[in-house]
Amino acid sequence: MTDPVASLDPASLRGLSEDVLDAKLRAFANEHGAGALAALSGLAEGAADRSVRRAAKRALYRLSQRGVAPAPTPTAPVVQRRAPRAVRAWLSGIDGSGSRAAWILFEGPYGNGALCSLILNDIVGIAEVAGGEITKRRLEAELASLRAAQKLPWVETEPARALGLVAEALELHRVRATTPPAAFARWQPFFTEVAAPEPLAGSVADPALLARSAELLGLPEMAGWFLDPEAVQSDALEVQETRESRLVVSDQIKAERQEAILARVIEREFTPEARRRWGRRLAEMAWIFGATDRLEQASIASAAAAAFVQQDAEPLRHPLARALAQRALELAGEVAAGRLSAADVSRKP
Repeated sequence: MTDPVASLDPASLRGLSEDVLDAKLRAFANEHGAGALAALSGLAEGAADRSVRRAAKRALYRLSQRGVAPAPTPTAPVVQRRAPRAVRAWLSGIDGSGSRAAWILFEGPYGNGALCSLILNDIVGIAEVAGGEITKRRLEAELASLRAAQKLPWVETEPARALGLVAEALELHRVRATTPPAAFARWQPFFTEVAAPEPLAGSVADPALLARSAELLGLPEMAGWFLDPEAVQSDALEVQETRESRLVVSDQIKAERQEAILARVIEREFTPEARRRWGRRLAEMAWIFGATDRLEQASIASAAAAAFVQQDAEPLRHPLARALAQRALELAGEVAAGRLSAADVSRKP
């Protein structure tokens, strides 16, 4: 029995008109039926002459109308895609505006990596977003570069901690009725089932450690910690006027007036919400200090955090609160005198 494929020589079809091609391939299909499918399919997909391909497709169509069609191509097995999961994470310390950097490395469904880079702020939520696909070699190069340039400590952590901080930032957006940057949209599905961490629990501050809390402002990573100078600008002018008063008043009276201004600033600026925020910042810095083997500083920061969040907190008696306010007054005075730019010392996120 003659093989239908072998009986149809593609070379014999070259140069024929479309009408002749149609008649020839129709007759071939009628003669061989299902046996013609392989030959016609080969012409329809691989013939060099476009008119031959078209005629072969018409012949296949006519066969399909008679119920003669190639067997369906077996479908490839469905590969189960794994949901992206966080496999590594890094966090920076917190700057004076309440911002920190967070990197979260996600493993994709096929083992590929995607790095989500964020700036998180405890007032506005997610401030900046970047990232994308990344190779292991590129990741290590980026980490080395970041460690060399980063002014704040940079610590690797368990992914759950970083995920929780992002969830906390998203909750801030919900409460404030704001939205994260548009670039976060591609990462949003990665955080849908992540819960924000529990609020910082109140505890009793160690008095001896709390008394040393102002020492923390001498650390390089906390040099930018102070109240926003713009918020105390008018208070700073009062301090300046008191110092430069031409009235003959004693140094003691001047000191008492300055203390009253400082107390007013502390009472006004360290509201319960602000105390919670400063307490959380200090608790996170305590974790940073502990992760970088500075246990003494970690203990002091923990004591300062506890004193901010305890129910009977007294900001006027908190050494670090006083230092944060005093530094802001001094910087606001420098701005008023024209020796500093307001933008350079602004603590707005």
